[in-house]
Amino acid sequence: MLDTPAYATSDASSPLAPFTIERREPRAGEVLIDILYCGVCHSDIHQVRNEWGGNSLYPMVPGHEIIGRVARVGDGVTAFKPGDAVGVGCFVDSCRSCAQCEAGEEQYCEKGMTATYNGVERDGTTPTFGGYSTRITVDQAYVLRIPDGMPLDRAAPLLCAGITTYSPMKHYGVQAGDKVAVVGLGGLGHMAVKIARALGAEVTVLSTSASKREDALALGAHKFAVTREPDTFKQLAGSFDFVIDAVSAAHDYNAYLSLLKTDGTMVLLGIPDQPVPLAAGVLVMQRRKLGGSLIGGIRETQEMLDFCAEHDIASDIELIDIGQVNDAYERMIKGDVRYRFVIDCMSLERTQ
Repeated sequence: MLDTPAYATSDASSPLAPFTIERREPRAGEVLIDILYCGVCHSDIHQVRNEWGGNSLYPMVPGHEIIGRVARVGDGVTAFKPGDAVGVGCFVDSCRSCAQCEAGEEQYCEKGMTATYNGVERDGTTPTFGGYSTRITVDQAYVLRIPDGMPLDRAAPLLCAGITTYSPMKHYGVQAGDKVAVVGLGGLGHMAVKIARALGAEVTVLSTSASKREDALALGAHKFAVTREPDTFKQLAGSFDFVIDAVSAAHDYNAYLSLLKTDGTMVLLGIPDQPVPLAAGVLVMQRRKLGGSLIGGIRETQEMLDFCAEHDIASDIELIDIGQVNDAYERMIKGDVRYRFVIDCMSLERTQ
């Protein structure tokens, strides 16, 4: 076993602090990865602070937007070699035999995917620890290849924010010429803008804050509207083929559904911490659809990475040392990041 520097929290009310975990040498089919960068997802905060239904396991090492280089490989590994740039996303295993796994949709594994952190391995007992650490050991089937030339620090958020927005656009068929509204310009929203634009859609950002107009247009949006202005929903009623809703706070779904054309689709990516009322009429009268989406499987995540490399897409980030992570959490809650924090995991070596 390999003693590995990490940052962890011991309970829901404690800050993240230096911690040591053990990583195993790679077994047959596994890859040992030296972690270079790890994105900070808002779900890290939810799970660290036990805000999602009391399912948090402690001690917890968060992080599921992991970029690194292969250090060693186990017997039988053919997909990767030492030195390769690789990524690990939101899960590190699944049952591999259910209909969803066989279809390449491991994120919807019928027996439950094995989360990169705050979970247990398939043995049912070994805890999983995430990317706020200096190394990780993962089966080669759950490791992603990072395309040549892609900036590694800016690639990290693609493994969650990127695939979370790419997957529903592909599944629901966003294509060139479609009119797409992106609700919320945060970590997810800014990736949705870039990806929808690259797919050839006409993109409008909908935000509560007029201050995001310049950023939205710089990111590739064609139009911008402030939802707090009284006439916005009336003026945009029936305008869009798709609405990509990336907001996690409770808000009025019915108002945004009214922006869809007949047969339009609204996809939810955020999970509010309380139920949101839904009126049947706004769906029924124009045959609109309301869907949801999680992340993507390994095949689709690799497809997304290759798509982003082809279109020169990466996340807009603020690179931080691990010692800044608690402050970064507070800034994220305030919306004070453009648009994703990424941890320089080599800074962990300096904290030990």
